[in-house]
Amino acid sequence: MDGDLQKYMSERYKKTLVPKQTEPGPVITISRLVGCPAKKIAQRVCELLNEMRVSKGKEPLWKWISKELLYESAKELNIDPVNIEYVFNYESRGMFGDILQSHASKYYKSDRRIKKTIAEVIMALASKGHVIIIGRGGVAITRDMERSFHIHLEAPIEWREIMVSQKFNLNMEEARKYALEIDKKRQEFREFFQGKKDDYSLYDLKLNCMTLSVEETSQIIAKAIELRNLY
Repeated sequence: MDGDLQKYMSERYKKTLVPKQTEPGPVITISRLVGCPAKKIAQRVCELLNEMRVSKGKEPLWKWISKELLYESAKELNIDPVNIEYVFNYESRGMFGDILQSHASKYYKSDRRIKKTIAEVIMALASKGHVIIIGRGGVAITRDMERSFHIHLEAPIEWREIMVSQKFNLNMEEARKYALEIDKKRQEFREFFQGKKDDYSLYDLKLNCMTLSVEETSQIIAKAIELRNLY
């Protein structure tokens, strides 16, 4: 993390995240099916939104956040990031594993406590505003914020398995199995925060990464943010 981002993320997380006279946000969340290039899109959307702000005489404030959530959550828990990385990989110790770990380490933190901390970090960043959050249940955590916009990147499994195969050097069968498994784990992670709701109630915009390029997708998102006056 660079200095600016570290400073941006080092605000203390309070139950009243911002003064009442300050409207929280704006925040963009990007959820995706495996194989869709969320990070490339988030980076390009930030560039476009900051260019838009500069053209209107405003400071370029937009940042995008992904893996940095791991380090900030670990800091809040006062624990080494490696000890909670499994949660960010959508794994779980389960009840038995939690019991064993609680006796084995004085730095033990339950899965539920870790996820609660992740939610607190995401809400603090979202309330601070001008941030794009990739995955990590961001849509479920921030959905009720008025100045929020939620995107889902999707594509047919046939296309996604090709992307996964190329990225991880897997055969097609292995790539499809991996994609579907991670899709399921990400859905379960969102459901921890939202319950089992219909996804159509969550997203403002769904985009097909097979038929739209990174640039086209990014331009569409930026235009939507402009129309909603959230930039």
